[in-house]
Amino acid sequence: MPVPDVSIIIGAYNAMPYLTQCVTSVVEQSIGHDRMEIIAVDDGSTDGTGAELDRLAAEHPGLIRVVHQENSGGPSAPRNLALDQYARGRYVFFLDADDYLGTEALERLVEAAETNGTDVVLGRMVGVGGRRAPSTMFHRNQPRTDVFDSRVYWTLNPMKLFRRDLLERHGLRFPTEYKVGEDVYFTALAYLHASGISVVADYDCLYWVARADGGNITVTHHDTDMRIRSLDTMVDLLDEHVPPGPGRDHLLHRHLTVELRDAVLHIHHEPRRDDQEKALTRLRDVLGRCYHPDLAARLPALARLRCHLVEHGMLDELLELVEFEMTQGSTSYGITVRERTAGTSAPGVLVEQGRVLARYPFFRDPERAVPDACFDITDEAKARHRVDAAVLTGSELRLTGHARLRRVPTTTEGLRTELVLRERGTGAEHRLPAERTPTPGLGADEDAGAYDYSRAGFAATVDLATAADGAALPDGLWDLHLAISVDGFTKEIRLGSRRTEAVPHQSATHLVATADGATPVTLYSTKPHGNLTLDIGEQKHQVAPLFGVGGATWSTEDGTLTVSGTCELAGLPEGTLRVRLTETTGEGITGTTGTTSATDTTGTTGTTGTTGTTGTTEEIVVPVPDPGGEPAAPLFPEGRFAVPVPLTRLPAGDWSVSLHLGAGPGRSWELPVPAEPKLPAVRWRRGILPRYAKPVPRTESLTLRIDRVKPLKALLARLGR
Repeated sequence: MPVPDVSIIIGAYNAMPYLTQCVTSVVEQSIGHDRMEIIAVDDGSTDGTGAELDRLAAEHPGLIRVVHQENSGGPSAPRNLALDQYARGRYVFFLDADDYLGTEALERLVEAAETNGTDVVLGRMVGVGGRRAPSTMFHRNQPRTDVFDSRVYWTLNPMKLFRRDLLERHGLRFPTEYKVGEDVYFTALAYLHASGISVVADYDCLYWVARADGGNITVTHHDTDMRIRSLDTMVDLLDEHVPPGPGRDHLLHRHLTVELRDAVLHIHHEPRRDDQEKALTRLRDVLGRCYHPDLAARLPALARLRCHLVEHGMLDELLELVEFEMTQGSTSYGITVRERTAGTSAPGVLVEQGRVLARYPFFRDPERAVPDACFDITDEAKARHRVDAAVLTGSELRLTGHARLRRVPTTTEGLRTELVLRERGTGAEHRLPAERTPTPGLGADEDAGAYDYSRAGFAATVDLATAADGAALPDGLWDLHLAISVDGFTKEIRLGSRRTEAVPHQSATHLVATADGATPVTLYSTKPHGNLTLDIGEQKHQVAPLFGVGGATWSTEDGTLTVSGTCELAGLPEGTLRVRLTETTGEGITGTTGTTSATDTTGTTGTTGTTGTTGTTEEIVVPVPDPGGEPAAPLFPEGRFAVPVPLTRLPAGDWSVSLHLGAGPGRSWELPVPAEPKLPAVRWRRGILPRYAKPVPRTESLTLRIDRVKPLKALLARLGR
């Protein structure tokens, strides 16, 4: 028989009714039946699990192999049996009978392994029924990583794709002496031996189910000794396979925040005091073999406090800490320990000398003498934000959203938020106050809703014409930050990486009116992080590609020239885009004028200056439409415009035609309209005298000759023909 790509191994014990959905989700995989096999081991079930497996196998002959055995007491033996005697696939995926797969999961996981040549592939997990799934390793796809440069070590369940050759080369099997923690040992060794690890984060691969009867073994098994043994084994494993240093500390961080916490929770469940004391002594010995100051500095404050109490044998305080955590709604790995007690307030914080300290139990209690380092949450008070709107209108940039420090309530006295504009090259900065606005309900799904973030909103308006201490913001790349401060403690957020869909990612270039005329300003998102930056003065984003000339046509009936062009700018001050007609020296032309005038599309003319007998200009303002509320959209439909230019008011002369963008003494851009030699001559009357206009031949740009018709000369020309 052909070798399948993947063998799916399902160990099942009293898994009804979840089993049916689990197996069905595998049967329906998009990878196809010819590329997979299903091996289900009934581990002595008594609830009809075995019969349901037989029924499903009969429905899908040749796809599902069912093995029945006496109960082994844990998931290790069924998995090992399937792996040793039945699995033939090039890859193996272990699936618990409570859980189920997304339809494309196996296809995507196998493709990731094949494309990247990796030995282990993680697929994004989704919690179902209140179960908390690991998430920190699934923020983005990772084609190739390892346990030291990522967070993959924080999920050590075996519901992953493993290359079969990896398991066989290193003899990797699940230890049968453990009823819990066997998957941690197996997966950790697979990670450490893998030539590479891939992460598929853009698809929900595994649905991790919390059983309604609470029957998940990791929740119900309260064997304190077994949990301490498991932690002891993992410390030995890392001691054997990973040299001392930051790499080992990175992995131990996981075990001291998950397995050690789990062991302490089970010590709390022990009914007899002497059993609690014996377990704490054993746990203290395990911790003493791996705990040191550098590792302590990596841990969150609550884990440091827990380790300190274990290290010093402080049993009563340790039990009190567990009670505190449960009333706060703290969680163990994946499963909520207890709902947060109604009316329980979150521990307060003390900001002192630039440090943030949590008022956990025993904080500055003189009898316990626990050091402040066990309460220091400075590194945990991470700045978080979201941008809801970023709109540049005229010279004003309007920003709204919310920003906060994790675990620092926004009701804290003295908390303030500032918008910081910092120029990337020089480090010059300008700070502007941001108004704080209400955000009801924010943070309700984090830390069991323990902290009040109801005033985390911000609103800030930046007038680019005055933002630099009353002057216009100078040329440069100005990165946008928010600074959140309280009592000498400040953290900055680079704005933009988190945003609503209303904030576009595409760049939008505007001309902004300043005292010197008009300055190009582009609001854009950096790559790859999507942070917001203002490009002032064409540092990276040029105006020229966004501004162009189409051509010119005219009506032979009334002598109106129509000039077309393109403009993909998102904003323009009124009057900055114009059709310019400039008089040039011509032979035999009469009736020159000495004024420069600006004419709108209705033909109204106003004198704007005097230039002498040559160089006279007429300017027709291009009307700018309403942008329609789209901050990054071009002003003109499809970026195109056409403007009529009445020629009947122009005095006699040769007039060159161009498009002009800009205002005042500041930057400006001018493009000549291309020559149109095939344009016919047109005539009209001005008073009783006929006039004409026609293209001047052999010019690179469009130049029009305007003059009165001379009857005698015209008659002689006709007679000559």
